[in-house]
Amino acid sequence: MKRAELVFVPAPAAGHLVSTIEFSKRLLDGCDRFSITILVMKPPFEPSATLNSNTSAQSLAPSDGHIKIIDLPTVNRPLELLQQSVEKYITVYIEGYKNHVREAIASHVLPSCSVSGLVVDMFCTTMIDVAHELKVPSFLFFTSGAGFLGFLLHLSSRYDRVGTVFKESDSESVVPSYVNPVPASVIPSFAFSSEGYVTFANHARRFKETKGIIVNTFVELESHAVGSLSDGETPPVYTVGPLIGVHPAQHSDHQSKFDKIMTWLDDQPLKSVVFLCFGSSGSFDEAQLREIAIGLEQSKQRFLWSVRKDPPKGKFLVPEEHTSHEEFLPQGFLERTSGVGILCGWAPQVEVLAHRAVGAFVSHCGWNSIMESLWHGVPVVTWPLYAEQQINAFQMVRDLGLAVELRLNYRKDGVDHFVVADEIERAVRCVMDGNDELRKKVQEMSGVCRRAVGDGGSSPASFESLIEVMLASFN
Repeated sequence: MKRAELVFVPAPAAGHLVSTIEFSKRLLDGCDRFSITILVMKPPFEPSATLNSNTSAQSLAPSDGHIKIIDLPTVNRPLELLQQSVEKYITVYIEGYKNHVREAIASHVLPSCSVSGLVVDMFCTTMIDVAHELKVPSFLFFTSGAGFLGFLLHLSSRYDRVGTVFKESDSESVVPSYVNPVPASVIPSFAFSSEGYVTFANHARRFKETKGIIVNTFVELESHAVGSLSDGETPPVYTVGPLIGVHPAQHSDHQSKFDKIMTWLDDQPLKSVVFLCFGSSGSFDEAQLREIAIGLEQSKQRFLWSVRKDPPKGKFLVPEEHTSHEEFLPQGFLERTSGVGILCGWAPQVEVLAHRAVGAFVSHCGWNSIMESLWHGVPVVTWPLYAEQQINAFQMVRDLGLAVELRLNYRKDGVDHFVVADEIERAVRCVMDGNDELRKKVQEMSGVCRRAVGDGGSSPASFESLIEVMLASFN
């Protein structure tokens, strides 16, 4: 049978690529009439934790041949734009790939079949032009939640109305996709600068050129946000999440670390361990790391702590692992906490969250991490760092009541960016010792998650509607 060929263009970041491949697998599980080509860009920063190589991306894809990974060539990095705005830099960097995308489609796809549609990432709206040139529909794949999607769509209409960016002195803002008014302290940092604001507002305007927006969420979690997007102006929204690899991945590059962590967890009591992990780009300076250590020791809880080294000031580098933890830990910390906790660099986050010993997750509140924690029924303690993580944390605590607040307004680039040990101890004790109501609510949402992707669930129904639209352009 002739298959409909879809071309995916994900942003060059680990979380975006992982979600894209998981979505591709689900799409093929739901319909055998597609084949998929994923075009993978080089990372915008070096060194990188981004899964961008043909080999590592291919390891995530199934081996049945219906998902093809194509590694795109290197392009120049417009590093001078970093001083203006990281968002502007990434957008211009991705725009530099437009010709490579055209050439990859011409060389690797069109000789054997015709393209039925392009699925582009939220940062890759420039590739909608390629879909127009090919006279095929485009779809947006949005790797964050429906709340944040609504926030981005709100940016352009707000700018047209008030003609200015957000200010830190602003009072609370009414954003239709959130239940509660949104304080300025949790608005993403990019929305306070003209370059960042305009960059995202322009992306959001282009979202409306697509035939549909695919979101990694489920309607039972974000019913208010999803409902707010049925406004007659936004393209149809397809809630296809949570997109989580539920089968343990192979960690051949980190096998000894994986074994050490999982063996240690096997020896711990049920729901007794606090897991601290802040994503592939999450890191702290030594003073903050020392304070975390003091807070953990004071809490008297078992812990698994993933630690990464802050890049040199002013350098846009992906954090690396510490060669020695003793350089930032309080004297005698390792001896006093021996058997109670362990420190690591890399951690197999999905497998850790799935382990029966893990009882809480101190997280940066990246959307993939939120989905994974809810899937496995592990309560989150919020410690956002960058991007949209502050507003994600706000949504989880204030709108949804599914997380414990450590901080909502922490920013790596902010003034009030130091969390003291007593705050950390208090939040950890709150989730581990006393918040049975929250734990019960998170466990219930875990069941809702699983039913959402099961037979007759809301996500398969959404997939079915999306497949119908995608195949209509093929037929």
